[in-house]
Amino acid sequence: MGEIKYLKKEYSDEEIYEILEKPVKEWFKRKYKTFTPPQRYAIKEVHEGKNVLICSPTGSGKTLSAFLAGINELIKLSLEKKLEDRIYILYISPLRALNNDIERNLKEPLKEIYEVAKKLGVELDEIRVAVRTSDTTTSQKQRMLKKPPHILITTPESLAIALNSPKFSQLLSGIKYVIVDEIHALTNKRGVHLSLSLERLNRIANFIRIGLSATIYPLTEVAKFLVGNGRDCYIVDVSYKKEIEIKVISPVDDFIYTPSEEISKNLYGLLKKLIEEHKTTLIFTNTRSATERVAFYLKQLGVDKVETHHSSLSREHRLEVEEKLKKGELKAVISSTSLELGVDIGSIDLVILLGSPKSVSRALQRIGRSGHRLHEKSKGIIIPFDRDDLVENVVLAYDAKIGKIDRVYIPKNCLDVLSQHLVGMALEKVWDVDEAYNLIKKAYPYKDLSKKDFLDVLNYLSGGIEEKNVYAKIWLKDNKFGKRGKSVRAIYYMNVGTIPDETAVDVIADGKYVGEVEEEFAEKLMKGDIFVLGGKTYKYLGGRGNKIRVKEVFDEKPTIPAWFSEQLPLAYDLALDIEKFRKEVLSSDIEDIKEKYNIDEKTAKAIKNYMDEQNKFAIVPDDEKVLIENFDEEKRRYYIFHFVAGRRANEALARAFANYISKIKKCNVRLSVNDYGFALILPKNRKIKRNDIIELFNLDIVKNVKESIERSEILKRRFRHVATRGFMILRRYMKRKISVDRQQFNAEMLLKYCKEVNHPLYRETLREILEDSLDIDNALDYFEKIKKRKIYYLELPSPSPFAFNLVVSASSDVIFMEDKKKMIAELHKKVMEFILRRRQEKD
Repeated sequence: MGEIKYLKKEYSDEEIYEILEKPVKEWFKRKYKTFTPPQRYAIKEVHEGKNVLICSPTGSGKTLSAFLAGINELIKLSLEKKLEDRIYILYISPLRALNNDIERNLKEPLKEIYEVAKKLGVELDEIRVAVRTSDTTTSQKQRMLKKPPHILITTPESLAIALNSPKFSQLLSGIKYVIVDEIHALTNKRGVHLSLSLERLNRIANFIRIGLSATIYPLTEVAKFLVGNGRDCYIVDVSYKKEIEIKVISPVDDFIYTPSEEISKNLYGLLKKLIEEHKTTLIFTNTRSATERVAFYLKQLGVDKVETHHSSLSREHRLEVEEKLKKGELKAVISSTSLELGVDIGSIDLVILLGSPKSVSRALQRIGRSGHRLHEKSKGIIIPFDRDDLVENVVLAYDAKIGKIDRVYIPKNCLDVLSQHLVGMALEKVWDVDEAYNLIKKAYPYKDLSKKDFLDVLNYLSGGIEEKNVYAKIWLKDNKFGKRGKSVRAIYYMNVGTIPDETAVDVIADGKYVGEVEEEFAEKLMKGDIFVLGGKTYKYLGGRGNKIRVKEVFDEKPTIPAWFSEQLPLAYDLALDIEKFRKEVLSSDIEDIKEKYNIDEKTAKAIKNYMDEQNKFAIVPDDEKVLIENFDEEKRRYYIFHFVAGRRANEALARAFANYISKIKKCNVRLSVNDYGFALILPKNRKIKRNDIIELFNLDIVKNVKESIERSEILKRRFRHVATRGFMILRRYMKRKISVDRQQFNAEMLLKYCKEVNHPLYRETLREILEDSLDIDNALDYFEKIKKRKIYYLELPSPSPFAFNLVVSASSDVIFMEDKKKMIAELHKKVMEFILRRRQEKD
């Protein structure tokens, strides 16, 4: 078994200089004077050939910690005239934008090192750096074959293609160092895919692995993910070296009765004031549409030099914004998630999060974008939008301060990704089945892969489903397998990768592409509608196919509120801390809360009042008490389960409960789910009795969730994703792109058959929905926890304060933000009247 250890020894400048070649040493001394903490721990260990995972803040020199030992070796070979035409260092990043940055940031130091060498009277061979991604042209690739780069910068997908390129793969066999950047952003199927590519690379090359990560927990898990099974890894953790300050600032004193206009006015006034007080401010929203809205209103308030940055905007626009940021030409940038990762964006002195980032690690990654150098403080402000948000952000800011970070989740045994790689492996050579199985099991996400699952995938790939026009990609005979037919290589090249085709709709103004909107958004548009995209206002003229035509308009207000819930789910560990916090608030006085959680009087009072109202009206569900409340509306009956497990785990439990209740009550059960619980909504003539609730707590959750999934839309969509990854449905064939509509149609034709035969890709679809989407493991963990708590079943005259958001989102009357505010104010009035009556009765 491989050992995972934390590195304790911090080397001095002198000890590191000892291993550096003279031109490198002189260059470093002139440029930097001294080494940063991650460099003191990592450079010497990498030089000695150890696998290292480096976790440190943005701006702490971690990229150089990873590269310097490798660059030093290239300079040494150059000095000895032993530098060959092959790749020595492979750098992999999930972001294409990051790749262009790294190329720039490497060419600069190399140029400076040559200049220093010249002054020292030393002649160096040129060290070549190149980028290979899906943007690389055929002629650039040809040049790389003739004159290979010594340092290759690429993405996970391009590596998978390079491994199967007959000529280019030969250049990979001499790789000595593999650097995986932003590894925290690869804890998904893309990362699982990369883990198999690295094992395949390890078959032909002997290299060490260096991982770079932002704040993530537990690092031991990420280290295993980086190096695979049976290898040692050393962890450098200097994330604690950077000072971080997080404040929660409320835009208003009272979230319930303050009208929307006033909240908006206060919010934008507050943003304007904060932007003016700082040099450059980065604002994160949780949705792309909110990004546009914020930019629109700030510009109206006369804030200059404001830009937006999100994935729906064209690449040119994004690069332009990044350049302006680097040059310090912008006052504010509003982003959704696209600037979370380490694109070098120069110096930012404040990060504002609008609404909760939903997890401590995400908050730290976003706020870590400010105070770009290690000695500078990272400064973040979180602005909540309602009372739940306020509580959540206070707990989140506290957890961030004490370094309590939510656990990372890495998908396991993904059979669709496995299918893809087995086809890739068959293109390389004829494999012995056991040899291939052992190679796959070296990748950490597949360490527990059963031989049965492995053989099922091989049998699918070698058998195909001919009656459904799914043809075999490999042959399998006498415990060996290899590629089948000439077209397989083209199929692999054109369909590799894990990111499914999303159906986005192009927006065209005056014959020019200006961006895109989601399908659901486009479906709702009517002629004459006005919406905002890229900070500009457009009028909808009409559409055909996957394109809509618009024209830019001025001085007109948007008619379509662009919010579509691309909401992030609350991290499970943070959810559990919120339960504990509720109990603490009830038993503490305001001064104690203010001091411990570093909040002002106004915030502490708002939280205390919220808890008190809930407690007087019903009870406060916490880590010892469960509340199930029931109340009736005109036509419907609500049952609210106050489970604080985060939306993903709650959706699993809600689906299971609803599935069971709909069977025993023989009726349709509507659902409303959020991070703090879920509502089962029944017709007025059906009732969930106490005995039914006892049965719910003895339910087979997984069985019921599966039954629920098999009847729902998500299965069809996710099966398309899995079937395209597993090469059952092709996204591109014979140089033709197959439309998403066609892919979806093909998926639905195959789904029934795959379900009947319990096909490995059908099993993978269920696994992906249960584990990756619905967080079934934490749902089951929470289910066991609540069984040990005291359960309160209360029949109430109207919803309790903690239930407001659930009830409002289930109401068909709520279309605009204003409706939501109005309804919450009415519900709150009922609660206060009830509490007052109760008090009067007691008196």
